[in-house]
Amino acid sequence: MKQLEERILRDGRALNADVLLVDSFLNNQVDAPLMAAVGKALAGAAKELGITRVVTIESSGIAPAVMTAMALDVPLVILKKSTSRILKDDVLQTEVFSFTKNAAYQLTLKKRFVLPGDRVLLVDDFLARGEAAQGASKLIKQAGASVAAIGIVIEKAFQPGRAVLMQKGYRVISLARVAKMGEDCIEFAEADA
Repeated sequence: MKQLEERILRDGRALNADVLLVDSFLNNQVDAPLMAAVGKALAGAAKELGITRVVTIESSGIAPAVMTAMALDVPLVILKKSTSRILKDDVLQTEVFSFTKNAAYQLTLKKRFVLPGDRVLLVDDFLARGEAAQGASKLIKQAGASVAAIGIVIEKAFQPGRAVLMQKGYRVISLARVAKMGEDCIEFAEADA
């Protein structure tokens, strides 16, 4: 997605060869019109897949996932990373390791919001090693649904996430694929949509 790549080049900042800071438009501050375009692009790429639900992981995936769900006219389900007194009954959980935070967390799905037979588009902000997507996919499958595709806003194409997910049979749709980055350097590979 050219518009997204241009925004990454203009406002993104590679802190090193592994960390890309996009807090001015994707997570700390959200550019709503850009996220609307992201949602339309992901929805367009997944339109033939019979999506019945969009699922994301809190919190940076919420903005693009909301826009994608709106474009597809389906519900959005948010998987929680933190424990809560109200998330005790009827939940599925799995442990996921966060590369960004360098710590594990319990990913939680309230079962009544993902139904057996649902065809899910899993939307996430970044793809690096694929651990978050694998954890979310595990919960979606445990709920009796299937992951029709995994939609990614920004993929770190130099890390193994795509290969790991594709080896497990998942379709990956990335809007921006960073091939290489470093201080003052961001290069892209061909995107999926």
